[in-house]
Amino acid sequence: MSRFLFVVPPLTGHVNPAVGIAGELAERGHEVAVAGHAGVVGPLLAPGLTLLPLAGTLRDSDQAAVEEKSRKLRGPASLKFLWKDFLIPLAVSMVDEVEAKVDQFAPDVLVVDQQAVGAALVARRRALPWVTLATTSAELDDPYQLLPGVGQWVLDTLRDFQCSQGVPEHEARVGDLRFSDQLTLVCSVPRMLRTGGFPDHYGFVGVPLGRRPAAAFPWDWLDPDREHVLVSLGTVTREVGSRFLQVAADALQPLGHRLQAIVVAPPGILGPRGAAPAADGGLAGAGPDGAGQAGAGQAGAGQAGGDLDGSGPDARAHDKGADDHILVLPHVPQVDLMPHLSAVVSHGGNNTVCEALAHGVPLVVAPVRDDQPVIGEQVVRVGAGLRVRFGRVSAPALRESIVSVLDEPSFRIAARRLRDDFAAAGGAAAAADRLLAMI
Repeated sequence: MSRFLFVVPPLTGHVNPAVGIAGELAERGHEVAVAGHAGVVGPLLAPGLTLLPLAGTLRDSDQAAVEEKSRKLRGPASLKFLWKDFLIPLAVSMVDEVEAKVDQFAPDVLVVDQQAVGAALVARRRALPWVTLATTSAELDDPYQLLPGVGQWVLDTLRDFQCSQGVPEHEARVGDLRFSDQLTLVCSVPRMLRTGGFPDHYGFVGVPLGRRPAAAFPWDWLDPDREHVLVSLGTVTREVGSRFLQVAADALQPLGHRLQAIVVAPPGILGPRGAAPAADGGLAGAGPDGAGQAGAGQAGAGQAGGDLDGSGPDARAHDKGADDHILVLPHVPQVDLMPHLSAVVSHGGNNTVCEALAHGVPLVVAPVRDDQPVIGEQVVRVGAGLRVRFGRVSAPALRESIVSVLDEPSFRIAARRLRDDFAAAGGAAAAADRLLAMI
């Protein structure tokens, strides 16, 4: 029996893949714990996993302030803000607490999310075997090709962080805290990336979903004679997506003769349209948000739109209107829905994109920030979907893109080719195999 300690940032889309792999190891009889922000990580943990809370990781008020400021930024400014105002402060706050958790749990291997660089520093400083869990492939896909200065700035920022923690500068210049040179597990498949030729210590594991309890959903609402489209902006992006969600609903409104749409939106954001059927069950809580998110949101494995206890009025659709082919819900069991879908409209979060392609479902992507433009470019480059402009697309233009993805066979053919790649990658089981091979 071996001991594995996972360290994750307080971002749902980053927690879900870690929990999937951790659950697989636990089911094989190994001791597994997850260190992270209790408010985010705790509700996502599968039974049998131990939470080691990092109390100082990030206060709710701090996270709210960061999210509010980040909403106004795009491009290089957004990336620099992510590191300077979020990831580096997060890393600093993690170091001492992760040191204490390592002493407490005594892991054989430390599994570190690529954005939890404070834990990577601890592993290197203690010569502890460590693995990077790359919950998005964007950093591996030459994201700074057109902005080399930004790429160097990130490296300099990571070096300065290490030096501030007492690491000699000549050591801080060696390697990269974002990627372990022992093993880096990537939540994607090589065909998605423009880059290639990765060393053997890179393992592409696809979508590492764990076993999940059955999720409630008004399944009898789905008409088997119509196509089905999911619109989801993940757990963070959706909070700034009121315009896009309204445009999406308007785009889908004339298409009731051929499809049904499930739109994931906070209560009241769309105005009067789309009612859930009063059928039994509504929507009950079933775990995490669509393994979707990036960065922010990425949405993640399981449920799009966040956590849900199924106890309140938001457990069923909240907006009533005449468009009965549009179902508006605050949360859905995203992964369970995928086999029923003909297309996904998404912000381009890595988890949502990979979950869709793992089921052979093409996409229309509307990237907002962080890694989403890179992931969106991947979708277009492999021919599995179309990209639209999040802040500027009109309802007719979005409708045209959705119809194109539904009607043009090449998109589904490309998505199904990726489905085979994701199946071959092996998911959580393959990731667990690679981790155990380190022992």
